[in-house]
Amino acid sequence: MGKVATAIDGKLRATFAPVRLAIEDESSKHHGHAGWREGGETHFRVEIVSDAFEGKTRVARQRLVYAALKEELDAGLHALAMETLTPAEDGKR
Repeated sequence: MGKVATAIDGKLRATFAPVRLAIEDESSKHHGHAGWREGGETHFRVEIVSDAFEGKTRVARQRLVYAALKEELDAGLHALAMETLTPAEDGKR
C-alpha cells in the first residue's frame, strides 16, 4: 500500500470505525487522463461499511468521507469513487 492509500486507510478507520474497508488504487486505469501522474495514487475506489452512515443519505455519507480526506484531496488526490454502506445494507447484498 502506497503513502496516499495508507493515509486514506488510517483516516477512514479513525473517523468511521468501519466494519469493513476496501481501498483500491485505480490510477493505472486512468493513464493519460486528467489528474493522472507518474507513480499513481491519484484515482482510488473505496468501499466502506460503518454504523456512522446510519440515517444519512448517500450524498451526506460521501460528504463525510470527502471531509475526512480533505488533506489528501487538496494534495492531489484526483478522483475518489466510493460506496458507503451501513452494516444492515451490506448484509442485504
